[in-house]
Amino acid sequence: MDPRWESRLRQGLETLQLALSDTQVAQLLRYLALLHKWNQAYNLTAVREPMQMIERHLLDSLSVVPYVQGTRIADVGTGPGLPGIPLAIVYPDKALVLMDSNGKKTRFLQQVKLELGLQNIEIYHGRVERYEAPGGFDAVISRAFASLADMLTWVGDLCHEDGVFMAMKGLYPEAELAQLPSGFALRESHRLQVPGCDGERHLLLLQRS
Repeated sequence: MDPRWESRLRQGLETLQLALSDTQVAQLLRYLALLHKWNQAYNLTAVREPMQMIERHLLDSLSVVPYVQGTRIADVGTGPGLPGIPLAIVYPDKALVLMDSNGKKTRFLQQVKLELGLQNIEIYHGRVERYEAPGGFDAVISRAFASLADMLTWVGDLCHEDGVFMAMKGLYPEAELAQLPSGFALRESHRLQVPGCDGERHLLLLQRS
């Protein structure tokens, strides 16, 4: 493993003011190595270079850590596990369900779960609207999954009544916010500062109104 990976990751964690254990850093780097390896054969992400993966995938996912709420969380449209895998590493006491309809990606996630020993994640292969969540999740998070309207239409039943929907976006989506389904409202928005990424990043927290 390239020693530059750990150096760049630790620099980013320091910028984000995240104090992780050596074990957690090692897990993030092992995940990065697996993602890089599998990506060469299965095209899991358009980002090819590990150093770019650190910034555009790992640090981007970890930028939402201060805003994560609750103990039972769903990551919808997780793809190769973003942000679900980094969040599961940071929060071993939280239960995360990673959902995706792409079989290649969920097979990769099963391998990540096995090799990293992540006992706090469940992997669901299928359409999110078909997932049954008795009692509902405390939070549902998505990263570039769909428009806000589509997200809330498809996953609106996954959260319990007081649950929060966390949408990770690039530019502030004014047009999407103007088209929110009835019964939902924006509670908070946060501009995210992702080390090494120049583009705008925002986190929107939505709830039932």
